[in-house]
Amino acid sequence: MNAGGQTFITSSRAEDLDKLTTRLKNGLFRSHYKPAEYEKVQALVDAKRLETMAIGKRVNRTRCVAKEIKECDILRQHRQVWSRECPRLQKAEVKTESEMRDFIENIRPLGIEDTAIFSLKDYEVCLERDRKAFLMGTVAPLHQLKEDLCFRLEQEQHQGNGTPQSNWEQVQHQVNMVKDQQDFITAKLQEEYYDLQEEVTDLTLEKYLPTLDSPVKDDIPAEVLESDCPYPELKESLIQIFHSLSEIHNARLQCLHEHLKRADKYCGWSPDDHLRFHFTLSQYTQDVPNYRALCLHMLQKVFPEKAKHDLMEHERALARQRFTQTQIKALTLQWEQDQEELLAKALATLQEARDAYQEELELQRDRQHQQDICFRLREKLQQWRAHQEEVAELQAAIAARQQEEAEAILKREQEKEAALRAHQKEKLRKFHLEQQRRREELEQRDQERLAKLRSAMEEQGRQDRERVRFRAEMLQRRQEAREACELERQREEAERHSRLEALRNQVAVVAESDADRMMGGTQSWRHRYSTVTEFDIQRPLFGIHTYTDAQIVADPRLRVEQALRNAGLHHTQYAREVLANIKPPKLPRRDTKSELQF
Repeated sequence: MNAGGQTFITSSRAEDLDKLTTRLKNGLFRSHYKPAEYEKVQALVDAKRLETMAIGKRVNRTRCVAKEIKECDILRQHRQVWSRECPRLQKAEVKTESEMRDFIENIRPLGIEDTAIFSLKDYEVCLERDRKAFLMGTVAPLHQLKEDLCFRLEQEQHQGNGTPQSNWEQVQHQVNMVKDQQDFITAKLQEEYYDLQEEVTDLTLEKYLPTLDSPVKDDIPAEVLESDCPYPELKESLIQIFHSLSEIHNARLQCLHEHLKRADKYCGWSPDDHLRFHFTLSQYTQDVPNYRALCLHMLQKVFPEKAKHDLMEHERALARQRFTQTQIKALTLQWEQDQEELLAKALATLQEARDAYQEELELQRDRQHQQDICFRLREKLQQWRAHQEEVAELQAAIAARQQEEAEAILKREQEKEAALRAHQKEKLRKFHLEQQRRREELEQRDQERLAKLRSAMEEQGRQDRERVRFRAEMLQRRQEAREACELERQREEAERHSRLEALRNQVAVVAESDADRMMGGTQSWRHRYSTVTEFDIQRPLFGIHTYTDAQIVADPRLRVEQALRNAGLHHTQYAREVLANIKPPKLPRRDTKSELQF
């Protein structure tokens, strides 16, 4: 047995033993035997052992490095996921805050005694004030300490290691104190978080939120209920159809809600663990490379006490719960689509029912509208006449003032000639200037008023002419629309007659084929020729039912056409107009004219 605990088994035979004995006797074996060098062998063994240990250390170091590299790679991938998750969480935070703000603004008290809403708003203001004070007392000093440390590090890098050790000990003591303070604040906030969660749960704010358990309601659209349908039975049938649609979707949704209620909301876990699991699972989406392995790695880190089988089973339960919720959403969306389609069909049916009733009232509305237009035009005409009278009065006043001015000028000239004193001349001149200024202002004001009235009358006349032209065009378009409707009705009537005629032809009686009857003579022929006793050879063989040559030549159209052909003008427009204006010698009967329009 060697040093390693292994046993060497050798096989020996009798003839081998005899040979060995002979060699010992003859001294041959002694001449070839060498003494064993145990020290060299021990050195070789030690060298091999040391080499093996070094290889093992290198293997362990390589394994540790590979594990560290793998961990760093996984952490790098986790950091990439988290760097993408941070903006989404920030957006979700902003959205949640806005929704919370909207919820607080939109909730209304249920009664006079319900004062929790107002206390909730006051509590919101108090929380905002406490939040600002908390930020100033905790976060602001932390940022200030960070900036101070960064500033000291920059100074240390510029000046070297000349700062005494006691100063750094004070800084370290301050940093440790801030850390302890932040740990205490974090623990206190965690306690307040649980207390606040219990308090919010006790407030029962769900009664202010709209119920979402049954999004499909047995309600009829207001467009159908408030519609002025002239047929009550049609409206009742539409309401019954809406009722049946709502009952079908309510039954399906009730089944899904019952299935969702039978399952546990948190899938057998505690609420905190379920929320952490759901949040961790939502971070790793399918667009992330190797998302499955990263998700399981992070879940095993977050829940070290949970087995991998439990994590996967909880994930499957969460997937089933999500699938049920997705079915509820899809069924709700399908109900909305069916409701919209049914509403569109119902509105179209109601509109078709109202069109027939509206056509009867259209003429009366048009007549009333025309009477209103005539009344307004009459008022405009009276207003225009009043403006004309005012213009005539202003023109008469202007003419009277001009006459007075001429008389005053004549009087002043006479007074000038009669006046002998300079003082009287100066007073007369000042009076004349003042009167002239007043008259100019008055005349200018009258002229401006006259110009404004004329422009207003012209603008009003232009608007009236445009309105009259617009009304005439509207009446013309309505007349054309009525004519088009009449033509369409006639065309539909003609098509209906043609279809009826085709149906009559299809159901007409067809006589059976009889060759002897078809090739034989008729009864009238046999009767006529049975009475003929003598063959008249002078009578023509066949009767002629056409025009004679004298009648054809007597037609003036033939003679004119022959004359035009001889002149070489029968292909010209002149020939067509001449032949179109010539009437036949005998007008055709009225029953031969066709009433069909091609």
